[in-house]
Amino acid sequence: MIQARDMTPAELAALLAFHAEAGVEWLVEDDPVDRVAAFAAEKAARHHARSASTPAPTQTPSRGAPARGGAPSERQPARAQPAQGSALPAIPDENAVAEARFAAESARSLAELKIAIEGFTSCNLKTSARSTITAQGTGSSGIMVIGAMPTADDDREGIAFSGRAGLLLDRMLMAIGETRESVVITTVIPWRPPGDRMPSTPETAICRPFIERQIALAEPRQVLVLGNFAARFFFGETGTIHALRGKWREIGAGGHAVQGMATLHPQELLAAPASKALAWMDLLAFSERLKPAQNG
Repeated sequence: MIQARDMTPAELAALLAFHAEAGVEWLVEDDPVDRVAAFAAEKAARHHARSASTPAPTQTPSRGAPARGGAPSERQPARAQPAQGSALPAIPDENAVAEARFAAESARSLAELKIAIEGFTSCNLKTSARSTITAQGTGSSGIMVIGAMPTADDDREGIAFSGRAGLLLDRMLMAIGETRESVVITTVIPWRPPGDRMPSTPETAICRPFIERQIALAEPRQVLVLGNFAARFFFGETGTIHALRGKWREIGAGGHAVQGMATLHPQELLAAPASKALAWMDLLAFSERLKPAQNG
């Protein structure tokens, strides 16, 4: 068994990164620890401390005085209320969707839309996210690549498809003669959901005007949709990515219709490398349709 002391700092950092991506939250100690017994001992200690700190009653309440708790000022204080301004005001979902639609339609360029999304405050996902992810790239190839939502790497770097998944996407694009700069890359949801959970239905509805406006302003000839969530979002179906992949479908976005094809997300390919053959077939079919336009 390899010990931590036998590893270099770089090897340790790579191992920790691997565990974090795999969802590991606890490290195992060298010696076993009885967590149940430790919790019981801690609970007993807290109970003993509370009993020792509780003063004995020194007098009987006089007639007319409160029977328990003494004077109002001596009673246990009421539960603290959240500080004013500590959270965004609750906004009905339909109002937030209308606000998002107005902000999106008011933008006349991707740069203006980026500012509008960054200034939007009616989606709860933004309160916990570090970065706002919007369309990047020149789009000179006529290709737009759309994933589901930012990952922890994306949120930290402020760029869609960062980290290992981003490196794999770069290789996938290179395989069809494209680069990250020659396409437009973005995500359906501009903010990373807490704990990488799936966005709720209201949250998805609020974000829809923003991604549709990004498509309309980018005006791609073809859209490559990555992963289950994005494929279901655009195609309105409930099948898995294995059922939805490899087929051309029309995507409508604010009066702009474009042909789109779904394939597996790079993160899914990292988890199941055997599926890379399927993704390669999809990429070949995707790039084949671009050839007439590129040659023309």
